[in-house]
Amino acid sequence: MLIDTFETMGTVASVRLRGSDKAAALEPVQQVFRRYDETFSLYKPMSELSRIASGQMALTDATEAVRMAYAECVRWRAATRGDFTPHRPDGLIDLSGIVKAQAMNEAATLLRGSSAEGWLLDVGGDVVGSTAGTAIGPAASSARHPELWNIGIVDPDDRTRLLCSLPLGDSWSAVATSGTAERGEHVWRTDDSAFFVQVTVLAADIVTADVLATAILSGGRSRLDEATSTFTIDVIAVDRAGGILTTPRVRDVITVTAA
Repeated sequence: MLIDTFETMGTVASVRLRGSDKAAALEPVQQVFRRYDETFSLYKPMSELSRIASGQMALTDATEAVRMAYAECVRWRAATRGDFTPHRPDGLIDLSGIVKAQAMNEAATLLRGSSAEGWLLDVGGDVVGSTAGTAIGPAASSARHPELWNIGIVDPDDRTRLLCSLPLGDSWSAVATSGTAERGEHVWRTDDSAFFVQVTVLAADIVTADVLATAILSGGRSRLDEATSTFTIDVIAVDRAGGILTTPRVRDVITVTAA
């Protein structure tokens, strides 16, 4: 198995590959992330989004990629009743809540088209992978589905240990986590009680998983209930009291890590 890592979007990405066309699959994946970073980063003064934020460019004059990303954020804002939004409280357009997932989705399409027998893409703890591969992580030896990738969910109270692990499958090819343990309160809360400290969403695609993890962290229990009844997702959520809420399908495959 080949493991390649690279820095992107202020975090670290890793690609795990099994198959014959390993090297050829890596450079196109890195090119995808370089393009998204150059276009959407608010830390690069010449990116389109930075120029929009500074008033040098109007959104209507931006490239189609930026306008489409903004439009998708607006659609998700409507779908989550405002718990996910492309605007910061000060009105600044910030598409970081979706562009990493969009880049991962595009890279995943390239990896699916490669000759790799199995692959897993991890960007800042959010993952998307093929549904065939080798189990990885601390629970690999006891994975219930050893042919699948095994994903660890970090404990928000202790970043050195896992809360649990579970395998990717046909219904869960993507896993995204949003929480406060590493970056503090970086998500604008619409839920006054700030009910959850960490939300992990499992879905068929990484954009849905990433957006809804953010929306549920923002909106709290009411957003969790509505999202799980509206979308085909599963959730592992940790509340401020340390309680863990999971959807029924997760309970059937989850491996709890002992303290």
